[in-house]
Amino acid sequence: MNAAAPPRATMREWLGLAVLALPTMVIALSMTVLNLAVPHLSADLKPQGTQLLWIIDIYGFLIAGLLITMGAIGDRIGRRKLLVIGGAAFGAASLLAALSTSVTMLISARALMGVAGATLMPSTMSLIRTMFEDTRQRAVAISIWISSFTAGTALGPVIGGLMLEYFWWGSVFLLAVPVSVLLVVLGPFLLPEYRSSDHGRLDFPSVVILLVSTLLVVYGLKRFAVDGLTALPVLVFLAGAGLGLSFVLRQRRLASPLLDLRLFGNRSFSTSLGVLTMVVFAMSGTNFFVAQYLQTVVGLSPFKAGLVVVPNALANILSTMMTPLLARRVRAAYLMAAGLVLAATGLTILSQVGPDSGFGIIMLGGVVMSLGFGPTLSLGNDVIIGSAPQERAGAASAISETGTDMGAALGIAIMGSAGTAVYRSEIEDRLPEGLSHEAAEAARDTVGAAVAAAGKLTGRTGSELLDAAAQAFTLALRTAAGISATLVLLLAVAAAVLLRKVERPEERAAEEDGEHRPGPRTSEDRDRGAAEPR
Repeated sequence: MNAAAPPRATMREWLGLAVLALPTMVIALSMTVLNLAVPHLSADLKPQGTQLLWIIDIYGFLIAGLLITMGAIGDRIGRRKLLVIGGAAFGAASLLAALSTSVTMLISARALMGVAGATLMPSTMSLIRTMFEDTRQRAVAISIWISSFTAGTALGPVIGGLMLEYFWWGSVFLLAVPVSVLLVVLGPFLLPEYRSSDHGRLDFPSVVILLVSTLLVVYGLKRFAVDGLTALPVLVFLAGAGLGLSFVLRQRRLASPLLDLRLFGNRSFSTSLGVLTMVVFAMSGTNFFVAQYLQTVVGLSPFKAGLVVVPNALANILSTMMTPLLARRVRAAYLMAAGLVLAATGLTILSQVGPDSGFGIIMLGGVVMSLGFGPTLSLGNDVIIGSAPQERAGAASAISETGTDMGAALGIAIMGSAGTAVYRSEIEDRLPEGLSHEAAEAARDTVGAAVAAAGKLTGRTGSELLDAAAQAFTLALRTAAGISATLVLLLAVAAAVLLRKVERPEERAAEEDGEHRPGPRTSEDRDRGAAEPR
């Protein structure tokens, strides 16, 4: 029994959480909003194909490659300091992107946004660990944090679509500027500072090895999704994996490693990380096909397709916010397992989609799936951050974020490749007679190319090609959803078995509190407690 109960958060901490939620929402929004602006900036800046890929991808590449490094830096120099510096840099880089007059300027600005974004994600989550020491309050805070990311992802296409109707393409980047200003102004007043005293000097060779390894792995996975299992993606991926292995071996030898591998010795941490990564894998792999289905088969514009998936985000937010209340009565293992079974049901609904189904069944399956994934997203992050010592919260947060990034990249690459293989196999048998060689090659490539080719044809041949592409791609969607449903059911079993000993927040709080509940702490108590590692 502890001699002193952990202090409870006051209004200052909850206001600080709002400050942390804003940049999280903007980071998620910035990941999705650019896709809508691509036609407009292409017409203005006229980038080449490779340059356009770098404009889109460099942001996510650098975030994924620098998360663990920035988490370690935050633990050393101060999490709030890194967050405020990163917030100022993110706002400045976003303004630079909005005002870009050349392709090189835009790529550079997007790269700076990626570096700055990597400072924000682990800092926000690790500060939640510092601010909310009471396990019940921390569970609620993490649910709010997850919901802000979900909201940003859903609002990206909607807000971006509206802004592009009235302003120039660069306006989509300006959304981050006022948020960055608020973070820089309010952060020092509402957020505590925390730095660990038991970390040595930063090992720069480890930083370089990890960055290059992550870039190669993510790039290889993205090329898998586009080119399939060809030589270049395989070689790039294997090179990145080999560097990743050398990074792990190096960490085992260092007295002050960039990544503390002891975190993985905690079964709750490792299991939650694995389940969370594979959940994102299933979500991303399925949503990759859903977004294309709505635009190519149903025929919706990107903006209207974005509106169709807004109910998914609302369902996910509702589920995530309800999870802390349910977790007071049901252990994390069983609540996560029940949610994953519900998510598998939603994925099964999506696996029944037909070429003429429209978007109704997509909305139903997506809402059920999103409701089911909420508990895992909330509790998985709670277990990860709660099972790590306070002084390693930055590293734990960065590992969690890296896992979800890798899960998304793997989902799109592997499920995308599998679905593309199904599509190409099916379209080959359905191509109408009399189709030109050029149109046939385009149809075999992607469903988008098939729709574009069909639009140039007249009469019966065009409609037959469009119908063939719709049927082939629908089967690809159904295959991806079916595989994901099976995977999610297996994850439900793994969560129920391997996390069954994780206590409910009420049980953990009872152990921490003893037989009394603490009163709210004062601002002086909070500042004094957060200044030193516990």
